[in-house]
Amino acid sequence: MHGHGHMHGAGGMGHDMANMPGLQGENATPEESAELALMFQRFQTMSREVENLPNGIRTVTRSSDPEVMEALVSHAVGMIDRVGQKDDPKIFIQSPTLDIFFARGERILSEIDVTDEGLIVIQTSDDPEVVAAMHKHAAEVSAMVEQGMHAVHMMMQERVSN
Repeated sequence: MHGHGHMHGAGGMGHDMANMPGLQGENATPEESAELALMFQRFQTMSREVENLPNGIRTVTRSSDPEVMEALVSHAVGMIDRVGQKDDPKIFIQSPTLDIFFARGERILSEIDVTDEGLIVIQTSDDPEVVAAMHKHAAEVSAMVEQGMHAVHMMMQERVSN
C-alpha cells in the first residue's frame, strides 16, 4: 500500500476500483462521480469514433451495456451543460485540456443526439485554441474508452514528466 490507499502493480488492478476516489471532485456531485466510475469499470462495453473537423469534432460513442449507455448520455449532457455555465467539476484526475473549455465555454457550440448509432456529439468553435483542445480531449476520451483507467494513468504520468 502506498500513502493514498492505492496499490500499484498487478497491471493496475491493485487500485481501489470500487470507490475510485480520483473520480470525485471539489465541485462534482456524487452522481457524476458514480457515472464516471461505472463507465471506467465497464469501459470494455464501449466503442467510439471521432472525426476531427476543421472547426471542432464529431464523435459517436456507444455501449453494449444499457446502464453504461445511460451513464454516458447523462455524463455528456451534464458536462456540456457545465461547460456552457463555466461550472468546472474539478474532478481530481481531470485532464488540463478541459481548463480552456470551462474558461471559454461561450465559444463552443454543441449538438447532442442519441440515435441507434449511439451518442452523437458535434462541437464547434471559431476559437482555434478551443478547437485544438477539442481535438486533444477527443483523443484522450478515445484512449479511455479503449484502455480504461490505464489511459488516465499514462496521461497523468506524461504530465508529471513534462
